Amino acid sequence: MLIFERSEEGRRNSAQRVISGGQQGQDERPLTGIPETMKRATAARLPELSELQTVRHYTRLSQKNFSIDTHFYPLGSCTMKYNPRGANTLAMQTGFLNRHPAGDAALGQGVMACLYDLQEILREVTGMEATSLTPAAGAQGEFAGVAMIRAYHDARGDSERSEILVPDAAHGTNPASAVMCGYKVREIPTDKSGDVDVDALRSIVGPQTAGIMLTNPSTLGVFERRIEEIAEIMHQAGGLLYYDGANLNAILGKTRPGDMGFDVIHINVHKTFSTPHGGGGPGAGPVVANKRLAPYLPIPMVGKSAEDGCEYYWVEEQERPESIGRLSAWSGNIGVLLRAYVYAKMLGSVGMERVADYSVLNASYLMRRLEQAGFTLAIPGRRATHEFIVTLKKESKDLGISAMDFAKRLLDYGHHAPTTYFPLLVPECLLIEPTETEDRETMDAFVEAMVTILREAKESPEKVKGAPWTLPVRRLDDVRAARELDLNWYNR
Repeated sequence: MLIFERSEEGRRNSAQRVISGGQQGQDERPLTGIPETMKRATAARLPELSELQTVRHYTRLSQKNFSIDTHFYPLGSCTMKYNPRGANTLAMQTGFLNRHPAGDAALGQGVMACLYDLQEILREVTGMEATSLTPAAGAQGEFAGVAMIRAYHDARGDSERSEILVPDAAHGTNPASAVMCGYKVREIPTDKSGDVDVDALRSIVGPQTAGIMLTNPSTLGVFERRIEEIAEIMHQAGGLLYYDGANLNAILGKTRPGDMGFDVIHINVHKTFSTPHGGGGPGAGPVVANKRLAPYLPIPMVGKSAEDGCEYYWVEEQERPESIGRLSAWSGNIGVLLRAYVYAKMLGSVGMERVADYSVLNASYLMRRLEQAGFTLAIPGRRATHEFIVTLKKESKDLGISAMDFAKRLLDYGHHAPTTYFPLLVPECLLIEPTETEDRETMDAFVEAMVTILREAKESPEKVKGAPWTLPVRRLDDVRAARELDLNWYNR
């Protein structure tokens, strides 16, 4: 039920309202100080409910949502894991919240000390030279990385380099970022084992190649075994390597993109380092670069010095004239960055290795359980990293049941669906990522649900095709909802 349907004319949400002067209804004066000439002539068309009705309505509404706090959320490449409340609590201390971004650096030394330490932590875990925290999202971090590659080639007068190479299994934002930076995108195929086709890469790379965008492990859920060879091919041709940090939790503390040969990396700290991910934000996508690309990092960065009585200061354009410039109004999404800093300090180096251990262990366990239950792996014979792909191509052909049908039916069993139909090169795929924070009992329950749905698909397919059955809203027409979105209650 919509809140407007609970509305009753004349009902007020004012039992606990503070009144200036006199008792309720006596000599009531406004508290806002808004001039009469700027006030509305008619009341806003808002629902009329009591405070208790309002609280109950939105509380019940929240309980209908699927969230990481209430359900298993195995979204591949999205790392929908539980994040400790301690990181959120510490990042919301009064001193952090009350600091104005325009305040003098001398008045923000505590915040800047945390940000400087985070720069160093991210630099170390990626094997890079320097860090900029300013990108406010992973996609903006991608844009920054490709813009830095462009700035590098432009500074060398290498204007022939017009292409960015992107594997066919890449995240969709990769080609989008390349195009936004003025490059043409050229797709590189992957072989049957899930690795980049190195022979195809050799045949494509040339003086027109500016760089390649990769994530390792890839969105196919496997580690790129010939990454050092790929790096050598690219560098010998004068191109650079960009690392999409979406899957960093699989290798955290185990290996570093810098050691693989990458030149620049963006990190989704809202995935790997503590801030709850999903729902469109909040996010942060710091960029970390090697010595070759460090001069082009976006500003401001946090520097450390003993001059002028301030140990920490903002590094601006005067010190980094080759920078690609600013990407945010101030210095990035500091609330998200502070949570990442607290999380990294809580983990320490040993804890970061544990993140990788359990993200790989959980994915491998879940993959084998589903394989034993009769599901088909997209890349059999390869070990799972933090995620893996099940293909329902056979079920779709034999039973007429699609990956989307499975996804919707999982909601009835209390599990959010994995990522569906991505990567696009795998037909009827479910990209599954249990993350490092789930227990075995939860994963076993997911396997049981998948097995039950498979049995239903064989015995009563309409039950699967019509799902979900238990939620307030049945299956929606997604295309129509996107094209004919109607949010206006009063037109009904």
